[in-house]
Amino acid sequence: MLDISLCLKRPSWLVDSKRMRMTSDFQWLLLTVLLLYLTNRVNSQEKRTLPDLKCVTNNLQVWNCSWRVPSGTGRGAAYEVCIENRSHSCYQLEKDIKIPPLLPGDYEITVNPLYGFGSSKSKFILNEKNVSLIPETPEILNLSADFSTSTLHLKWNDKGSVFPHYSNVIWEIKVLHKKNMEIVKLVTYSTTLNGKDTVHHWNWTSDMPLECAIHYVGIRCYIDDPQFSGRKEWSNWSLLKNISWPPDSQTEVFPQDRVVLAGSDITVCCVTQERVLSAQIGSTHCPLIHLDGENVAIKIRNISASASSGTNVVFSVEDNIFGTVVFAGYPPDIPQKLNCETYDLKEIICTWNPGRPTSLEGPRSTSYTLFESFSGKYNRFSGNKVSTNESYQLFFQILSNQEIYNFTLNAQNLLGQTESTLLINVTEKVHPRIPTSVKVKDINSTAVTLSWHLPGNFTKIKLLCQIKINKTNSEHELRSVTMRGVESSNYLTTVDKLNPYTIYTFRIRCSTDPFWKWSKWSKEKQYLTKEAIPSKGPDTWREWSSDGRNLIIYWKPLPINEANGKILSYKVSYSSDEETQSLSIPDPQHKAELQLDKNDYIISVVAKNSAGLSPPSEIASMEIPNDDLKIEQAVGMGNRILLTWNYNPNMTCDYVIKWCNSSQSEPCLMDWKRVPSNSTETVIESDQFRPGVRYNFSVYGCRNQGYQLLRSIIGYVEELAPAVAPNFTVEDTSADSILVKWEEIPVEELRGFLRGYLFYFEKGERDTSKIMGLESGRFDIKVKNITDISQKTLRIADLQGKTSYHLVLRAYTGAGMGPERSMFVVTKENSVGLIIAILIPVAVAVIIGVVTSILCYRKREWIKETFYPDIPNPENCKALQFQKSVCEGNGALKTLEMNPCTPNNVEVLETRSVAPKIEDTEIISPVAERPEDSSDAEPGNHVVVSYCPPVIEEELASSGAEEGGGASQVIYIDVQSMYQPQAKPEEELDSDPVGGAGYKPQMHLPITSTVDDLDADDDLDKTAGYRPQANVNTWNLVSPDSPRSTDSNSEIVSFGSPCSINSRQFLIPPKEEDSPKSSGGGWSFTNFFQSKPND
Repeated sequence: MLDISLCLKRPSWLVDSKRMRMTSDFQWLLLTVLLLYLTNRVNSQEKRTLPDLKCVTNNLQVWNCSWRVPSGTGRGAAYEVCIENRSHSCYQLEKDIKIPPLLPGDYEITVNPLYGFGSSKSKFILNEKNVSLIPETPEILNLSADFSTSTLHLKWNDKGSVFPHYSNVIWEIKVLHKKNMEIVKLVTYSTTLNGKDTVHHWNWTSDMPLECAIHYVGIRCYIDDPQFSGRKEWSNWSLLKNISWPPDSQTEVFPQDRVVLAGSDITVCCVTQERVLSAQIGSTHCPLIHLDGENVAIKIRNISASASSGTNVVFSVEDNIFGTVVFAGYPPDIPQKLNCETYDLKEIICTWNPGRPTSLEGPRSTSYTLFESFSGKYNRFSGNKVSTNESYQLFFQILSNQEIYNFTLNAQNLLGQTESTLLINVTEKVHPRIPTSVKVKDINSTAVTLSWHLPGNFTKIKLLCQIKINKTNSEHELRSVTMRGVESSNYLTTVDKLNPYTIYTFRIRCSTDPFWKWSKWSKEKQYLTKEAIPSKGPDTWREWSSDGRNLIIYWKPLPINEANGKILSYKVSYSSDEETQSLSIPDPQHKAELQLDKNDYIISVVAKNSAGLSPPSEIASMEIPNDDLKIEQAVGMGNRILLTWNYNPNMTCDYVIKWCNSSQSEPCLMDWKRVPSNSTETVIESDQFRPGVRYNFSVYGCRNQGYQLLRSIIGYVEELAPAVAPNFTVEDTSADSILVKWEEIPVEELRGFLRGYLFYFEKGERDTSKIMGLESGRFDIKVKNITDISQKTLRIADLQGKTSYHLVLRAYTGAGMGPERSMFVVTKENSVGLIIAILIPVAVAVIIGVVTSILCYRKREWIKETFYPDIPNPENCKALQFQKSVCEGNGALKTLEMNPCTPNNVEVLETRSVAPKIEDTEIISPVAERPEDSSDAEPGNHVVVSYCPPVIEEELASSGAEEGGGASQVIYIDVQSMYQPQAKPEEELDSDPVGGAGYKPQMHLPITSTVDDLDADDDLDKTAGYRPQANVNTWNLVSPDSPRSTDSNSEIVSFGSPCSINSRQFLIPPKEEDSPKSSGGGWSFTNFFQSKPND
């Protein structure tokens, strides 16, 4: 306390000495730190009093409490421990104390040192939750090994007697191997403590053979007592025990001849003192796993099923090899289709299918045991009892007075076992054996006795047997018979309703009642029954010979079921009112020819065998005529044909239909058929019918013992297309037609009813024309269908003369088209056409000539002016004749004076060169332009040439400004390209911009001095008319833009041709040779047909 007070006062003195101000908050913080310090000192004082107190129990009956002695305490220090409970127990001890388990709750423990040792008395609270349950260390009683299976067997005692009540125990077992003790297995194993010492066993099979390395095993436990609330902990590990293979100097491989499950993993090791170089299974090399010393192992994963001889595993050392054999296979399947039955009620045969092969054979193969639970008897299977490759069988003797059997079939091999069960009543599982010793004995011609032997003891049950009866070429018949089993196993029955003189085949099989399985059929037993008299007379018909003198009698052989024996001969009798005669015909002859007169006879035919005569078959020789008879046609289907007729009540006997091949000679007979008198149709069917063959069918009706022919039919059972083409020839040809004639096709080649002919023809030469695809509808092939089969000629009209034609003829039936026959024919030349071909061109030429002459006559003036006009003689031209007054310089004389007018539209022909626009329509005389005459010239002396273009009714819009009351419009038209190639625009503009502007009406005309002095006032009327407006020498036929006009330095300016404004034709050109000539005419073809006004 002194220390504490000093510590409390020291801070205050420091504050006073340093005269520092402290806040109240800092004082409270300092006090808190001091309180914590004091609390820590108190606690540390208590721990030093009794440190590390620990209570443990091993069996829940005693608590062991101990603590660590404080330092400074002598070794012989003693304590008194008192437990404050009902008995207030106290114990004197040195270091620890054993106390009985306390009930749940808190208890005060007082520890008081004795003899003055140690510190003062200490107290603490003890609860069960502070106690640890730690079991005692387990002890392994025994560890053994089965090296053949690599299995460890562990045995230990749980010492359950020391525990007061039942508790659950968890054992943890660890397995280690090799000297470095690698853990290979760690498992838990649960048991229960029952208050008694119990020895437990645990087995473990190692993946690695135990011979390969040392194996160690350790164990510990954990007690899970639900009534104990304290801490539960694992016990310590027991002492390790090991298993090792006794050392040997020889090298060995383990395991030896081991059987493993296919698809599993296996470890194979080699225990040796030598260095192993490699290891392999089969042909596959495996990596080595090194063990202790030179021992090695290999791990084989997912091993495949082995062959019957197993799979070799080989280890190689430096100069030797060592190995073993591994057999990989499968455990046995559950036996499938287990069936137990008996053949004779003496022995039970159980069969089954083993299922999937196990791939294990010999001593490792599957063993089967058949166990019967009611009797407790069993039978083992051995390999020599296998009946087939697919199923196994075992025999079990039937016990007297036992019908119910409960069988269990167990299958087992080294990899596992399975079983299958079956419960049967043996009397319901009888499968009889094959009947033997089958015998037949006659009773009469329709019944026999059949006997056989069936081995087995069937006296207590009924048998159900079937008899299979087969006749020759017929279906079999089954008859069933039920009989009681007999001790002798010989059985007898009667078979009736058989046919006489018939070969029968008998077979027998039997079963039991109730039915389980039929036995197999016995061997066949053939037997021929006895003969009987024929049941019917032969089917008879007659035909008169072609000359009508002999009557031929036909009859059919009796079928076996009607002959009832072998027919030896036939008796033929014919009788009339006067007498009866007969003759014998041996078999197999079935025809007789009788010479009879025209009287009526009754013919009778009787068949004879060893048993007697058949009933007679009678037929009358009389034939009733039929005048109303037509030949009809019929077509069948396949090998049959349907014939119909009208019902006739007068036919009282029957109908007979006979048929024959139409190609045969009369009398022809192939077969006949009888039909009852009330029938009106029948189907004739015969194997002798052939497609494409014509047959004659005759339907006879029987009336008053005479036969009348009712219908005569020709027909085919099946039509075919004709086999050949009809032969045809050309009878006549003309320029436009061909006459063709053909022959009939023979009946044998026709093979059906002729329906018509198809005739094809086209233009074509031999070896070049070939009609293909006649039915394709080509437009260039003409087809004629001739349906009148009586027609044998055809004329083909509307042909071209002197032309080759390809002709094809084909016949067709109801079955289709026959082959074709063709030929080439050339028509004759057409003379009329040749004449017409000559006359038409001549007539056309004449007409053209006449029309041309008329036109030329009407246009003679135009032609003359156009092609050879009259050229006037310049000497006779009055335009150049001037009066003397003109020569004297009469100023009143004018040339080509025109009234001035103001044009409303001027067309200016301009070139591509830019030219000034001329709007003035007055042409000023060149004299007025002379500088010296400009002031002295008189108006009367000027030569004014006015030009008035025609007025154009349709005005064009003007872009310029209007002048006065009316506007003048000037239109420039480029005509340079119409006459001559374009000149150089730049040069033309530079030399003469005015001359390069095309047609300019306002050109200045040069006038010589001679003309200025002319006096034209007196001769004005004489010179009236058209006058050239310039010197003729200045005319140029080409464009004013040509080099001739633009390059000239003369004052004379060429303004083009003297043309009117509406015409582009030149006036009469000069005659001189050096004058330019027109490059083209200006007339059109329409002018040729236009008349002149005077015409």
